[in-house]
Amino acid sequence: MNAVVVAVGIMLILSLLRINVVLALVAGAIAGGLAGGLDVKTIIDAFSSGVGGGANIALSYALLGGFAVALSYTGLPKWLVDNVLRVVSNSTDSRGKALSKALIVFVILLIACFSQNLIPIHIAFIPILIPPLLYIMNELQIDRRLIACVLTFGLTAPYIYLPVGFGQLFHQLLAENIEKSGLQVALEDIPHTLLIPVLGMVVGLLFAIFITYRKPRKYNVATIAEESPGQVYTKWGVAFAIIAIIATVVVQVLSKSMIFGALTGIIVLYASGSVKWKEADSLLTQGMQMMAFIGFVMIAASGFAEVVGQTGDVESLVQASANWIGDNKSLGALLMLIVGLLVTMGIGSSFSTIPIITTIFVPLCLQLGFSPLATISIVGTAAALGDAGSPASDSTLGPTAGLNADGQHNHIWDSCVPTFIHYNIPLVLFGWLAAMIL
Repeated sequence: MNAVVVAVGIMLILSLLRINVVLALVAGAIAGGLAGGLDVKTIIDAFSSGVGGGANIALSYALLGGFAVALSYTGLPKWLVDNVLRVVSNSTDSRGKALSKALIVFVILLIACFSQNLIPIHIAFIPILIPPLLYIMNELQIDRRLIACVLTFGLTAPYIYLPVGFGQLFHQLLAENIEKSGLQVALEDIPHTLLIPVLGMVVGLLFAIFITYRKPRKYNVATIAEESPGQVYTKWGVAFAIIAIIATVVVQVLSKSMIFGALTGIIVLYASGSVKWKEADSLLTQGMQMMAFIGFVMIAASGFAEVVGQTGDVESLVQASANWIGDNKSLGALLMLIVGLLVTMGIGSSFSTIPIITTIFVPLCLQLGFSPLATISIVGTAAALGDAGSPASDSTLGPTAGLNADGQHNHIWDSCVPTFIHYNIPLVLFGWLAAMIL
């Protein structure tokens, strides 16, 4: 059996059985390596060399966690709660609660979308924005699975469709690799070509908001925001917290480093006196513990990807799919999308998937008679598939890191499964539709 299918299958099954995702990734890598004909020593060496690729991200998230806890100490969480309640009138009546929920969902969606294009900081905002809002979300009984869906939509749909920020990088990478594979495409054709698949994600988001997760869900009200000594806030404390956030974003954008961005925010808080120096060590340790999970997963995912890559079965999976398809355009489009889903679910990155699949998918699309626009749609959608829903993707790890700050949000069942259902399934259906009509 193909090593990619074995590795991803083992990883997903173990994750769904609530086995820690780090252990699931290691087990999947070992199973995939053995299925791909690698010996144990080669698997260990490949995994060990691969884990270094996740070290930078792990340190970035650890510092962001420390920054998030330090922000909660300033009283910013309590200030946010009070102001949200003040904006939407009386929170005790049903209308006030409904407006509060709508406001929170809208603000989170807007900021998540901006993080990919307008201010390209990706998931760096999550540990800063979400933990302070958990208190009011618990009070309003907002289902965190809904917020996970909202965050993941904002982290993926904008870069797929909009040609700015991370979207510009995605579109350029897509165009360059398609052209290398023998098809000339215009960069300006990519956005409206990918509009139909993105509309599928919009349908999934609306379904999550108005149907799947519209009912209240009870959580323990105690959160970081409630327990923090910074619950009683001052104007100066809140002001310096906001300055620290702005400084973090600016340095993040200019240096293109989450590490130095988070470090800048921490320095601002300590230098301003908003956080006492004698409490710095305990606060940073608490924050790093909060984000340790996402760091370890990203490290393990890098090792997983290295082992799977060394088997050579990613390319053979794509080639086998081409052999199964024959001359059937409808089946061809569907199989290419499913292969893209499998590859991205394992690797956890749509950007890394593009070079892998284009070398076979583009010639196959030409052979089957797909138009250039249909080819762009197939390859772009196949690459983006799996980014939402993958246990190893930062588009699911980021939301989990923020929503699980108080230990009440499961990564697999509360982030990965909901986002897979609401985004990957519509992407397959709408991506296939786009391939058939373009």
